[in-house]
Amino acid sequence: MLQDDHIIKPARYAMICAWVVLIMGAGLALLASNPSFIFALKNFLAQKPSVKKPTTEKSFWVPPDSTLIPETEEGKLILETEEGKLILYGRELVSHTSIYLGPKGKVKAISNGMNCQNCHLKAGTLPFGNNYSAVASTYPKFRHRSGTVESIEKRVNDCIERSLNGRELPNDSKEMRAIVSYIKWVGKDVPKKTTPREAGIQTPSYIDRPADSVKGKIVYQNRCSRCHGQDGKGMMNANGMEWKYPPLHGENSFNIGAGLFRLTRFAGYVKANMPNDIATYEKPVLSDEEAWDVGAYVLSLPRPEKDISKDWPDISKKPFDHPFGPYVDSFSEVQHKYGPFASIQAVQKKGK
Repeated sequence: MLQDDHIIKPARYAMICAWVVLIMGAGLALLASNPSFIFALKNFLAQKPSVKKPTTEKSFWVPPDSTLIPETEEGKLILETEEGKLILYGRELVSHTSIYLGPKGKVKAISNGMNCQNCHLKAGTLPFGNNYSAVASTYPKFRHRSGTVESIEKRVNDCIERSLNGRELPNDSKEMRAIVSYIKWVGKDVPKKTTPREAGIQTPSYIDRPADSVKGKIVYQNRCSRCHGQDGKGMMNANGMEWKYPPLHGENSFNIGAGLFRLTRFAGYVKANMPNDIATYEKPVLSDEEAWDVGAYVLSLPRPEKDISKDWPDISKKPFDHPFGPYVDSFSEVQHKYGPFASIQAVQKKGK
């Protein structure tokens, strides 16, 4: 009996295998008669193995932690070094410029009372908040506005003379050295000749009409007046020496030579950051149209003058939204200031 089982079991296995092969063969024959199956099979066989491409996306820029400024340097606290003290003083000057350099300044009275961080938010460290991340990595550099190669010191004085409507600091002054040291510290982790995506200001999507100051006034009243005041003249801190919310026009505001006097800059700034207590670049409060319109309203208001006759020695390099002529094109100053910008950009691109 055991001998019979030894013969019968292999025979059964062979029969089962034969049936499996027969069924599979019949199935394949049926599929092969289907044109869509043949087409899919050819495509599958023609596919090349996928190769994962290395990512080229830049990492998000994060400012250095200001609480770590007293970090170690060659075994001792950087706070104990001259450079460490300058960095901390520079941060203080950027945050509270008016206390040191404003109309009642402890050091000098050379500016209009605004602080650097009224424009460069969170002492120049906020992503898309007009930050300092790319300054150390890109300066010195040639700038078309002056037609010269500029140092960081020159750029700082540009801000003091234009945005703070003030007088320049000597390059060798303690205050200038401190501000430059701090700005370099903010951008210390950015590779040379690199500009982080989060640097500066992003322009909102363009609209196909001129920015409307009348509509912008309504946006201002609804969104901005609770901080900057119904008249746009700002709100002072309790110390009476610096602005909690800066004036947007008038004698204490930035002058006509400031970068924010260009509509693309101002609209991008407010879109990503205003109202300052609730808006972020990730979750803006204003729509693109509201940003353009409120920018038009603010920039239509009176502010200090400045001699800018030496700016843009090569007028072909003027930005398309520069509000003062002469220009290489035939568009008016009004359109250059308020838009629409598409036609101006098209002419500029054609001329390149």
